Amino acid sequence: MTSHRKVSRAEHPTWLPKESSRNLGDKRVHIAATGPLVETVRSEFRRAMRLFGGSFVEKIGDAEIVVIVTGDQGPVGLDDETPAAVHEALAAHASEPVSAEGYFLANRDSVSVIVAATDRGALYGVLDLLRSGEPGSGTRREEPAHAIRMLDHWDNMTVHPVMGAVERGYSGDSIFFADGEVRRDLDRVSRYARLLASVGINRVAINNVNVHSTEARLLTDKLPDVARIADVLRPWGIRLHLSVNFASPTLLGGLASADPLLPAVHEWWRQATDRVYDSIPDFGGYVVKADSEGQPGPFTYGRTHAEGAEPLAVALAPHGGIVHWRAFVYDHRQDWRDRSTDRAKAAFDHFVPLDGKFADNVVVQVKHGPMDFQVREPVSTVIGALTKTTVAVEFQVTQEYTGQQKHVCYLGPAWSEILRFRFGGSDAAPLASLATGGFVAVSNVGTDEFWTGHPLAQSNLYAFGRLSWEPLADSIEILDEWIRATFPDTDDGTRAALHAVLDSSWATYEKYTAPLGVGFMVRPGHHYGPDVDGYEYTPWGTYHFADRDGVGVDRTQTTGTGFAGQYPSPWRARYESLAECPDELVLFFHHVPYDHVLHSGSSVIQHIYDTHADGVEDVARLQGIWAGPTQGIDSATHARVTQLLVEQLRSAGEWNDQIRTYFFRKSGLADAGGRPHF
Repeated sequence: MTSHRKVSRAEHPTWLPKESSRNLGDKRVHIAATGPLVETVRSEFRRAMRLFGGSFVEKIGDAEIVVIVTGDQGPVGLDDETPAAVHEALAAHASEPVSAEGYFLANRDSVSVIVAATDRGALYGVLDLLRSGEPGSGTRREEPAHAIRMLDHWDNMTVHPVMGAVERGYSGDSIFFADGEVRRDLDRVSRYARLLASVGINRVAINNVNVHSTEARLLTDKLPDVARIADVLRPWGIRLHLSVNFASPTLLGGLASADPLLPAVHEWWRQATDRVYDSIPDFGGYVVKADSEGQPGPFTYGRTHAEGAEPLAVALAPHGGIVHWRAFVYDHRQDWRDRSTDRAKAAFDHFVPLDGKFADNVVVQVKHGPMDFQVREPVSTVIGALTKTTVAVEFQVTQEYTGQQKHVCYLGPAWSEILRFRFGGSDAAPLASLATGGFVAVSNVGTDEFWTGHPLAQSNLYAFGRLSWEPLADSIEILDEWIRATFPDTDDGTRAALHAVLDSSWATYEKYTAPLGVGFMVRPGHHYGPDVDGYEYTPWGTYHFADRDGVGVDRTQTTGTGFAGQYPSPWRARYESLAECPDELVLFFHHVPYDHVLHSGSSVIQHIYDTHADGVEDVARLQGIWAGPTQGIDSATHARVTQLLVEQLRSAGEWNDQIRTYFFRKSGLADAGGRPHF
């Protein structure tokens, strides 16, 4: 029997309850901590106490939950009645201290203890307890793998005629801006900050990397309103960043040139940055998209990107700020007939010669793949090649090329593959450890009542946060955390159904879209739905080169663009060799005949026919699973997902029909399965 719990619009579930839960309520709480975030810690307990009772107690021996920040002086108030769990947690911290954001979470004899070195660690520990419930017996150590765990919002202050209120946003309007201004009511931003803090996100850039003239003013006359957003983020340990236009000295400052070698340009950035810090003392820094897709940059003046970043880095350095300088730089006006120019190679060619030349507080932000957040592409060669430069790996939580939050597509498994990739083979360090500048992702939230449009897309936001904290964690276990936290009233059967819908959803999406790593094949502009030749004769460099003889891009050193040669051994040889190249990337690296036999034993053309048909069947199966018992899933969530699965099945069918028909007409080879062609 299907059972749905009715909730109001304001109560649609997230992994943190809007108010609080019994995990923190109906308890006696002792807090031995100081620091600006301790008030946030106390407020979390007050939320729970208002709903479920409980109280703060003076004696540590009377408490059921204890929060201790050791600081420089060590904890105070210990006595003979101090619970054993406290002693165990303190002993663990003494033997292996955690960093500023880490904590120990212990439980023994019905007493839960959080021990941290700072108030930030204490906040993360309390939110962990709120999110996950009782920590179980024993002591658990938690510490982030990297110091920077950041979300970039591609939000516009005004509705852009092409990109809307949020570029590549599929969840409504911006939570920060409306009608050219910062929103007066920032309550939703506060609730968002709480969600982000609960999964360890500690930095947020609030505006679009394509900085239009309106957004550029955030650096100047809109600064007081930006400070209001920073004030809302600060109690949750989140630092605010701004995307800025490289040409700001001319756009905002009236200078005749933005040449980064000019003293006047350095001085303009210094003064502008000092004003920012006067308003926002903990400002995080700048995000810059330069010389990319029409954005201005140092190439205008014959300068390198290291030289271009220098004035901003010098201005930020005295304040402890950083520059996130995006490596998404390529020729977007190339001749589609020119097979030697390869968009995949561009970032390596531009940035690897500059390794070691960027200022110490510049983080080169590199997309995880060489193209653009495709459902399948190899990892970016730049990440492994920049050994003397601080590198952040960039992901896309908003599903621009993976269903745009109309299709269920849990990306945790895809990200885990990337984070576990080893450039030098099995004995090398995983890619996750090379991200010395941490992790950044494009956010997927908006004003939609479910935050992410598709309620199940919240799982991607959750997974990015958890993988940023613990990059080698199991992505399916993370999904289970999200399910249990978001739908706490579900039974085992419903949780199994949610896993059945989400676990293989990325693989399902890959089946019915662009095959074998070739990428794109989407409708130009909005990128939703199939258009096999949509970008094939354009200047964007996103080609599949399908003809009557075969399909795929030759990126070998021997006969192609040479991109495979950017990888170190053993991947250089593996991608170069058609016999050794993994099936899932064969069309990314090779142009092959349609009857080429894959490692799977299927030909390329039959793989295309089979997987696209299978993908449609998979979505139909998901519909059936979702229609089954759903104990503990509220009616509004169930209805929204049901509606979106209808659209996903329609879209998957459209992909299937167009891809199969296109390649039948190109190849002249019929489906061995006897399925019809149009």
